[in-house]
Amino acid sequence: MCGRFTLVTDPEKLMSRFQLQEIPLDLKPRYNIAPGQTIPAILADGGRRRIGQLRWGLVPSWAQDEKIGYKMINARAETLQEKPAFRRLFERKRCMIPADGFYEWKQMDRGKQPVRITMRDGEPFAFAGLFDTWTAPDGQKLHTCTIITTRPNEVVADIHDRMPVILRQEDEDLWLDRESFDPELLRSLLAPYDAGQMRAYPVPTIVGSPKNDCPECIKEVSWQ
Repeated sequence: MCGRFTLVTDPEKLMSRFQLQEIPLDLKPRYNIAPGQTIPAILADGGRRRIGQLRWGLVPSWAQDEKIGYKMINARAETLQEKPAFRRLFERKRCMIPADGFYEWKQMDRGKQPVRITMRDGEPFAFAGLFDTWTAPDGQKLHTCTIITTRPNEVVADIHDRMPVILRQEDEDLWLDRESFDPELLRSLLAPYDAGQMRAYPVPTIVGSPKNDCPECIKEVSWQ
């Protein structure tokens, strides 16, 4: 599962890292991103990458109402082609969600300890995601997304039994290319990220509430 993440990287650095010509958003540091919130996402558009905003929690185009989104913040990599909500999106509506860390909660003797997982070098990365557009009865359109998860690598396995799919930088163009669809090749990208490039460290319990979105959320603390 992936239920919280961070994006505190400078926008200029994000533009360079993700080959963006512009960021038409006011990207402020976000230390505790939660489901139901609007998040930045990267799509391919005519051979170029562009960044926009999607609401986290997928509402399929055929859904009866938007409340289903709260149950669809994640999609399991192993069953993408089996689930009606994801099968069509896997073919044509793939996106990337930029991040620089994500949270999980590790069961300890004294309770659950929140942990932030990042790259060892602190660099930003991209989750593999799917998106869709739902039209409300009044005609308003809602653009939403989900983050794909897979089995954990060695860093995450001691904390949680799932982790978000983090794309290797060299695979990002393939994932975003909506003009070609090789299901076997695309599924091969949805593997646990190289554990040797990642680290995990304990953070304050204040991240338990999405109301707390401040630098203290990513501060390293001692294990309980």
